[in-house]
Amino acid sequence: MARLARFGHGARALLCGALTACLPLGIWLDGARLRHVVLAALMSLALGCAMLWRRRRQVCDGRGGKPRASARSQQLRARLDSAIGDGEFCFHYQGKFDTAQLRLVGLEALLRWDHPRHGLVYPNEFIGLAEQTDAIVALGNWGIDAACRQLAQWRAAGLPLVPVAVNVSARQLCQPHLPDFVQHCLQRHAIAPGLLELEVTESCCIDDMAQATQGLRRLRALGLVISLDDYGTGHAGLSHVRMLPIHTIKIDRSFIRDVGSGGSAGSDTVIVASTIALARGLGLQVLAEGVENGEQLAQLRRLGCPQVQGFYLHRPAPAAEVAALLSAGAPAGLVTVSRHGAMRPGADAQ
Repeated sequence: MARLARFGHGARALLCGALTACLPLGIWLDGARLRHVVLAALMSLALGCAMLWRRRRQVCDGRGGKPRASARSQQLRARLDSAIGDGEFCFHYQGKFDTAQLRLVGLEALLRWDHPRHGLVYPNEFIGLAEQTDAIVALGNWGIDAACRQLAQWRAAGLPLVPVAVNVSARQLCQPHLPDFVQHCLQRHAIAPGLLELEVTESCCIDDMAQATQGLRRLRALGLVISLDDYGTGHAGLSHVRMLPIHTIKIDRSFIRDVGSGGSAGSDTVIVASTIALARGLGLQVLAEGVENGEQLAQLRRLGCPQVQGFYLHRPAPAAEVAALLSAGAPAGLVTVSRHGAMRPGADAQ
């Protein structure tokens, strides 16, 4: 509380808001074990304080303003629609592993734009542009079909398959035809529903929650896995856990970066441990993103985190390179550190 006092009225408002936000959750968990209710309340408060601290650092560092669009950004915006039709987008795939034996348990499909002038462009440069138009829906639909097509190609090559996760946008979730489109892609490429996973970003603002929930429930009924990505970075985390039919919580990399390092990183360790405990209590899978060294992996094992993802185990790679990983590592083979070696933290995380 002494630390919160330094933030003034804003911190006290956040504290009250976090506790108030827990009341509906407490009602939702009525009849569950008391420790789950208390744990959820503490998590809500801890996540709120973490976001406040990061916002304060952004303001102090002068990063709170809205940047002006650069010439490069304007060029990307102008070409976005035609780039989808011209086949300029592709996926790089990153492995997911269990912490017990480091076995490959899945892949995440990470979008890349192979721009004819700028080369390989990462999502942080174009997803925001796509979300301002209908391009985000077209891009999301392309991604679902591309993931199913790639699974079919790996299967035709005789490779063992693991589930592939694709990110979906808030606008895509609100499309009534999404379940039908997904089912059509699965049938066209003869892919079992359990091999496709949809990831919903926690911080996304879903305009029509009822429509999104109904669609995701239909997809879960088909056998798809639904994950809540970047957990801890937005304001709707516990609300999404309560309302959406999710199977997996993915803890955001920002909480993993200093986990187990002691000092100021202690709060991140508490948040990670609380998230793992909450997921276990609710019968959900949990995965930690952004694992970049052995110390983080060891600490996550001690905390009981069952699955991890990050550069320490596998760097995102094109489908041709991932074929070798599938052949050697799925489902029972041990996975070693990527031959690409260490990377600058967060360089191609998305």
